[in-house]
Amino acid sequence: MPALQTTDFKQVTLSGVSRYYGRRRALCRVNLVLSAGEIIGLLGPNGAGKSTLLAVLSTLAEPSHGDVRYGDFTASAGGAQLRAQVGFLSHDLQLYPELTARENLEFFAGLYGLDRPAELAHEALAKASLSERADDLVEGFSRGMRQRLALERTLLHAPRLVLFDEPFTGLDEASCGALVTRLQQLRTARRIVVLATHDLDVVSQLLDRAVVLRMGRLSELGSTGSLRERYRAALAEAPRGRRPGPSGPSGSGPGESPA
Repeated sequence: MPALQTTDFKQVTLSGVSRYYGRRRALCRVNLVLSAGEIIGLLGPNGAGKSTLLAVLSTLAEPSHGDVRYGDFTASAGGAQLRAQVGFLSHDLQLYPELTARENLEFFAGLYGLDRPAELAHEALAKASLSERADDLVEGFSRGMRQRLALERTLLHAPRLVLFDEPFTGLDEASCGALVTRLQQLRTARRIVVLATHDLDVVSQLLDRAVVLRMGRLSELGSTGSLRERYRAALAEAPRGRRPGPSGPSGSGPGESPA
């Protein structure tokens, strides 16, 4: 099957993006520019809107208001060609445990419409340091092994924009180190990498810059102090435009996010 044609881009621009789930506001007027060759940390407490923002960037969710442009294209205008330039590794690794590592990769290569799925699977297994386990069922893999396999599955079609949702959760030190190295390689390859994480110590020397979401509102972190210190300072600031919900100032009202 011939490979999908792709609509390449070097920048993603979010302008005034809001997302509602019924009356619940998950994102509020988010403005952000993402550029090739950088790793952006997406920080914030649980329920801040990080998963929703990743869903919007991945084209899995549409903004209720505002605009997301991938170079010169919106998701709807770019269609399948544009979506072929997006890779998303969620915390749910989306592997088939009853298949082998090789079978998983060949299956997804086929879904992506890629040529030479067997060759691509072979190369991906080597990058994941799983060549010797290629024909073992994934159900017997450790979390770290599954993570490496899922990452290479996400990268099979060489996406320009690569999104990660809590990729370090449950990994041991060696697996974290291997993932950091792979992320650095993506930066060198001029990918746009967005990383939602709570593991500040792991990513403090990895990120080119970081933004923080709180109650659906996004702001850039300051430049003074450690990543953890800057993050705490950002959380200590009262969100602008916050209005109490029906439960009062500390209650969960319509302004709170479900994601």
